Amino acid sequence: MTGREYPDRPWVGIGCIVFKGEHVLLVRRGKPPRLGQWSLPGGAQHLGETAEDAARRELREEAGIEVGPLALAIVVDAISRDEAGHALYHYTIIDFAARWLEGEARAGDDVSEVAWALPAALVGFDLTPAAHDAIVAARRALDVAPAAEAPALR
Repeated sequence: MTGREYPDRPWVGIGCIVFKGEHVLLVRRGKPPRLGQWSLPGGAQHLGETAEDAARRELREEAGIEVGPLALAIVVDAISRDEAGHALYHYTIIDFAARWLEGEARAGDDVSEVAWALPAALVGFDLTPAAHDAIVAARRALDVAPAAEAPALR
């Protein structure tokens, strides 16, 4: 198996955008990469694990919650290149959307904090543009709230 820097293949990351009413679950990263930054829950898919099982495992590990049925929200290729144009990092990220089912959200695994945020409060969490795009796609996939309710993100 190769390392994540200068990989010989993309790494698969699995995320889950969870809604409790109009609130979306956010996690603050407790370990690198992106230490201290707010994000969506997720992580690397394990060998022999389905994408849906990975999403549910990551939610249990990072936030201690369970969700109902999963819907595909968005697939993103995150590719960083070095000065010579070679792929320094390449992650294919599959984000699912789901509604909260049970469990009290709490920080676990590689997460230092969790929050349930309303659309109007998302700007204060300094999320990446890709995270904002994923939340909008997840709202559409679940018909949680009109995307127009989210503030302008760019």
